Amino acid sequence: MLVKPFLKRRKASHMKNLFLSIGLFAATVTFAQQKDYGIQAVNFTKVKLTDRFWLPRLQTNHNVTIPASFERCDKTGRVKNFEMAATQSGKFCTTFPFDDTDIYKTIEGASYSLALFPDKKLAAYIDTLVQKIGAAQEPDGYLYTARTIDPAHPHAWSGAQRWEKERDMSHELYNAGHLYEAAAAHYYATGKKTFLNIALKNADLVCSVFGPGKRHVAPGHEIVEMGLVKLYRITGKKEYLETANDFIEARGHFDGYDAKSHDPFRNGSYWQDNKPVTAQDEAIGHAVRACYLYSGVADVAALTGDAALLQAIDKIWQNMVAKKFYVNGGIGAVPSGERFGDNYELPNATAYNETCAAIANVFWNHRMFLLHGDSKYMDVLERSLYNGLLSGIGLDGKSFFYSNAMEVKNSFTHSALERSRAGWFECSCCPTNLARLLPSVPGYMYAQQNDNVYVNLFASSTTNLTVHNKPVQVVQENNYPWDGDLKFILSPKTVDAFNLLIRIPGWAQSEVLPSDLYHFAGKSTNDVVITINSQPVTYNIQKGYAVLNREWKKGDVVEVKLPMDTKLVLANEKLAVDANKVAVERGPLVYCAEGIDNNGKAATILLPSFTAFQTTYEKHLLNGVTVIKTTAPVLQISQDQTSVTTQQKTVTLIPYYAWANRGESEMTIWFPQKVTDLDIIASEAATTAKPK
Repeated sequence: MLVKPFLKRRKASHMKNLFLSIGLFAATVTFAQQKDYGIQAVNFTKVKLTDRFWLPRLQTNHNVTIPASFERCDKTGRVKNFEMAATQSGKFCTTFPFDDTDIYKTIEGASYSLALFPDKKLAAYIDTLVQKIGAAQEPDGYLYTARTIDPAHPHAWSGAQRWEKERDMSHELYNAGHLYEAAAAHYYATGKKTFLNIALKNADLVCSVFGPGKRHVAPGHEIVEMGLVKLYRITGKKEYLETANDFIEARGHFDGYDAKSHDPFRNGSYWQDNKPVTAQDEAIGHAVRACYLYSGVADVAALTGDAALLQAIDKIWQNMVAKKFYVNGGIGAVPSGERFGDNYELPNATAYNETCAAIANVFWNHRMFLLHGDSKYMDVLERSLYNGLLSGIGLDGKSFFYSNAMEVKNSFTHSALERSRAGWFECSCCPTNLARLLPSVPGYMYAQQNDNVYVNLFASSTTNLTVHNKPVQVVQENNYPWDGDLKFILSPKTVDAFNLLIRIPGWAQSEVLPSDLYHFAGKSTNDVVITINSQPVTYNIQKGYAVLNREWKKGDVVEVKLPMDTKLVLANEKLAVDANKVAVERGPLVYCAEGIDNNGKAATILLPSFTAFQTTYEKHLLNGVTVIKTTAPVLQISQDQTSVTTQQKTVTLIPYYAWANRGESEMTIWFPQKVTDLDIIASEAATTAKPK
C-alpha cells in the first residue's frame, strides 16, 4: 500500500528520496512507503555493548530500576487503578489522570530490556499487567482509568464527557500516546500482539473521533503524535498518520486564548498552541510537551515530505540551541510551568531542567539527525545524554532527580530545588521515562543511508550491519568517555567499498555547541588524528563527520584520537548570570564541584582563566570516574565574620552526572574567575564582612 498525499494546505518539495526507517526499532512491514527518514537508525538489538560505562547502567536498569518501578507502581495504586477500572468500581486512588503512563513507560523500558537481557520472570509479569490493562479497556477501545473507574465522577481534570478537556489538562491523548509507544516496543521485543491489539483498538477509537473532518483539537500534552506514527509504521494504516498530522495542524487555531496576555497558560504558549506550528520559530512553553511535539513534527515531516513543517522545526531547534540551552544539556529553565523561558533566560540559582525534558530532547535531536545527517544534532544529543539526562538517576538505579540543579548553596533554596534524589515522586514521570530511555541507548550509536555507515556514539561494542546486501561487522574498542582513543575494527564478508562516517564531536573541534551561546576559553592545540591499519590518513569532514572511503577488507582497523583536554567554557555576554564565570569540560562531560570533596563548600571556589588541571581515573569513586584537580583560590571567611580573604587550596571536580550520590552537599557548575561577584560574599559572610 502506498502512502497517498493527503495534505492540501502545503506541498512537499524536497524529501522525495527518503527511505524507510523505523527509528530505534526494526520490524518487517508488508507495505511500501513513499517517504520516510533518509537515514535509518541501526536497531538497538543489533548493538551488543561490552563497555564499562553504558553496559553496567543497562544492567542496573534491568535488575534494579525496572523492578523498583513496577513495585512502586503497584504500591502507589497505579496497578489498582486498572483493576478497579476493569470492574468500574472503587475510587481513582492516585493523584494525576496521567498516572496510567507510569505503567506504560515501565513496560516499554522492560520490553527494550528483554531484547537485551532475556528474562522469563519479567516477561511473565508484563503479561499479567497487559491482561489487567486489557480488562480495563472499555468495549469501544477507550482506556483511561481516571474516568472508567467511576464515569459519573471522573478525575477533576477530566471533564464530564470524554475529551472535553483534552486541550487543557485531561491527558487522555497523552495516556494514549504512551500506550502506543509501549505497545510498539512490546511487539517488537516479544513478537506478541496482546498489548499491540489493545493499542490498536484505542487508536482506532481516537481516529474515529479526531482527524480530518472530525473533532479538531491540539492535544494538551503531546506524544500521541509520535505514538500514532509508530502504529502507522507497524500497520500501514493511513488513518494513524493522518490523525497524527491533524493533531499538529490543529495547533494555533483555538480562539479561546488571550493573545494579549503574558501568562503562557492564558495565551496558549504553554501548550505550544499560540500559533500554527508552521508559524512557530521559538522553543516555547512546557519543555517536555515542546520536544515531544517537535519529535512528532519531525516524524510527520519525514513521512509526508512536508517542507513547511521541516522548516519550522529547523528554526525552533536553532532558537533552542542558540538561546535556551544550558551548558549541561538541560532545557526548561523556568520552574513555573516546567518551561522554556525567554531568550537567554538561563538562571543558575533557580534552574529547573526536568529530566523528562532532557529525554525528550534526545528523541528530538535523533530525529533531526535522521532528517539532515548532520553531526551537530548528535553533538547536542550527546551533551544531554551524558550530562543533563544521566544526572537524573542515581548510581544505585533507584533514586532520581525530577529537576536538575545548576548550583546548590547552603545559603539559598527555592521551591523547586532538589538537593538529593528521591525514590519516587507524586508525579513520577521522570523515573519511568528513564527506565524506557536507558535500554534504548545502543540504538543511537549507528545509522545507515545506502552505503554510508554513520558512527554517532562511542562505546565498546559489536554490531552487524548489511551493506550492499552483504554482512559487515563493526567492533568498537575504547574507554569512552574517559579516553579519546577510539578503535574500529571492520570486517565485511567480502572486500567492499563504502563510506564510514565517524562523528568528530564539536568539543574535539573547539566548539561547545553549534551556536555562539558558549565557547571555549582557548582552542585545542591537538588535532584529531585518524589512522587506518596504523597509517595516518587525510580525511574530509562533511557535516561534522570524518568521511573514510575505501575498499574495506576483513580486519581493517581505524583509529581515531580525540583530544581529551580539560577546557574552560565561557558564556555569551548576553547570559549576564554567567558573566566572568567559567565552566569546566573534558570530552563530552561537564564537571562540577561538590562540597563533599571541597571542605563542604562549592560556592566559594574561584577558577581563574589561567587555571591548570590534572586528571586521574579513580575506579573506586562513584563507580569509576575521571577526577579533575587543580589548585585554585577559595574564599575564606574569618571566624568573627568580619572579613573575607582567598586562600590557595586543592579543588576537586567530578562529572556533573555523578553528583549527589554521597549525601547532600553544595554543588556548582559555573565558577567566578575573580573576587568580583559580591553576591557570593554576601551569601557566605555576615553583612558586616568586608572583603580584603
